[in-house]
Amino acid sequence: MPISRNLRKLARRLLTLSRRLGLAKSPSAMAQRVIGDGLTYLAPEKLIRIEGALAKVAKRNVPGDYVELGIAAGGSAILIGSAAQANCARFCGFDAFGQIPPPTSKFDDENSRDRYEVIASGRAHGLGGNEYYGYVEDLYKQVEDNFRLYGLNLEPGEIELHKGLFEETLSEAKIDAIAFAHVDCDWYDPVKHCLEFVSQRLADGGFIVIDDYHDYGGCKKATDEFLQTNRQFRMLRGRNPFLVRG
Repeated sequence: MPISRNLRKLARRLLTLSRRLGLAKSPSAMAQRVIGDGLTYLAPEKLIRIEGALAKVAKRNVPGDYVELGIAAGGSAILIGSAAQANCARFCGFDAFGQIPPPTSKFDDENSRDRYEVIASGRAHGLGGNEYYGYVEDLYKQVEDNFRLYGLNLEPGEIELHKGLFEETLSEAKIDAIAFAHVDCDWYDPVKHCLEFVSQRLADGGFIVIDDYHDYGGCKKATDEFLQTNRQFRMLRGRNPFLVRG
């Protein structure tokens, strides 16, 4: 994927803003690179928090797979996959690798439905003037290529990408324990399903990161309901909140 000057300027401006906001540190060199390459829609602050959680998982030697649910162009997946590889753990990424399914729950808010209507109508824009990732003809192959650009090769038992709906692919992956999970699937039903799956397998000391809690009402509703019925979990608040056990 070509790197535009505008994307690099945007990355520098976002990094400067994050420093002015008094954040503890800057994104890693790899995080800055995925921003500059137009591979992630996540703000630098979110990437900093993800990398912080990954560092804690590594420091604690938390056992289990590293998982991302909702990959888009693969930017955050590359960061998580790299961390998994560094800790001799498996990375499993899950996505439809195409246009996102619609929000179907009564708990999905107007903002969610409006966003989906923009995507479905073909009016969504990619980063830096590039094509929106959901319109890419073979997104799976493009994400594979993006991984390889960062020195990550897809191998069974090491880095795996699973194409399809979460309710179909999660059970097929044969995941027993999870050390880290990034839940980035927008709407109520997929967030609810993913939280139920991940929480049953999350190892002690592990992290669940919720991307869309402050963006889409269905995600917030599903997360709040999960916390109400799973009192052993608590939320560490932030731009992309963490769920931890105990």
